[in-house]
Amino acid sequence: MENIELVCFQIISAVGSAKSMYLEAIQEAKKGEFNKAASLIEEGRTLYTQGHHAHSKLIQQEASGEKTDITLLLLHAEDQMMSAETIKIMAEEFIELYKKLEVR
Repeated sequence: MENIELVCFQIISAVGSAKSMYLEAIQEAKKGEFNKAASLIEEGRTLYTQGHHAHSKLIQQEASGEKTDITLLLLHAEDQMMSAETIKIMAEEFIELYKKLEVR
């Protein structure tokens, strides 16, 4: 397996796990478990950051003149990053909404 493939799989694995944490955080907030939800969001952020660092290495390599072949695997990795980031934002919004609903 080539270096770029390994990096893509690192990205996909890390941000996929982050996405799962964000979705689980919504479920915990729905049950009123806001501390658990916050912990899951933070765990997800840590995992997402790992994927982001792997992605940044690819960008740095290309910026230094090392050509990166655009593959379907790389596109998938970037798509997973974008969807995980979107789900994180939505999860944070849902958690805030569930907090407000609990107060009522």
